[in-house]
Amino acid sequence: MKQEILNDVNRRHDFVILFDVTDGNPNGDPDAGNLPRVDPETMQGLVTDVCLKRKVRNYVDQYKGTEERYKIYVEHHGILNDQHQRAYTALGIQSKGTKESRDTISKARKWMCSNFYDIRLFGAVMTTGVNCGQVRGPVQLTFARSIDAVVPLDVSITRVAVTRAEDSGASEQGESGKQTEMGRKALVPYGLYRGHGFFNPTLGKDTGMNSEDLALFWKALQEMWDIDRSASRGLMALRGLYVFSHESDKGNAPAHKLFDIISVKRRDGVMAPRSFEDYEVIIREGEVPAGVVLTRVVG
Repeated sequence: MKQEILNDVNRRHDFVILFDVTDGNPNGDPDAGNLPRVDPETMQGLVTDVCLKRKVRNYVDQYKGTEERYKIYVEHHGILNDQHQRAYTALGIQSKGTKESRDTISKARKWMCSNFYDIRLFGAVMTTGVNCGQVRGPVQLTFARSIDAVVPLDVSITRVAVTRAEDSGASEQGESGKQTEMGRKALVPYGLYRGHGFFNPTLGKDTGMNSEDLALFWKALQEMWDIDRSASRGLMALRGLYVFSHESDKGNAPAHKLFDIISVKRRDGVMAPRSFEDYEVIIREGEVPAGVVLTRVVG
């Protein structure tokens, strides 16, 4: 019964996601030499919504990307106007650039929603060059923020091979050439991050989302970490996924009040958290209001 509620696209859903990183960089900041993103006032770690959406896209592309309804619009190294052109080609319409009739844009927009999973989910602005209109996505995510302050480290590393042949040879003066080269690796020793998300059923109807789409999203949130491994990201894992499902499509309670039902705190005596066991997740299920069902998908 709870699974049916969870995948019901006629309900509003608000959710909390907890994930952690050990000895890795969950989201590098290009404005800070790719160091882990932080709030400079509190030194809490940050992971952008764009970073999380990228993981969802990669998961769906790997496991469902060959199926017609599950193409990914924002692909790695993709060209967006080429994606737009696919709609016009399929519909047998000649593109006139950005100046298209409302009817043509509406048809192209519908085709894009029907064929690209991430457009149905997250929306897209498709008015560049080949005009397919705009879509406001029913699924929205916030930045994730670490529970405690994190300590971004920039660690020196060495490589036992040089880049250029001329660097390895001895000089005429008898000096030996380079035998190693130096590099850098950015990381946080440990961070537990909390993010929030929302599903709007009215927008879901507009993009054509169905229960299979929503079920795939919940599955992606659970499993995307295991296909996104890299040396730079260290060990990342999902630690909690809690979904508040409303009876009404408009919602039965404000999202922020539902989120307050779930709190995360450091255990007594822990000075420097280094594992998920250093935290306690408190869920006051008795405070869940009427008309709302809380599903502990993970945690």
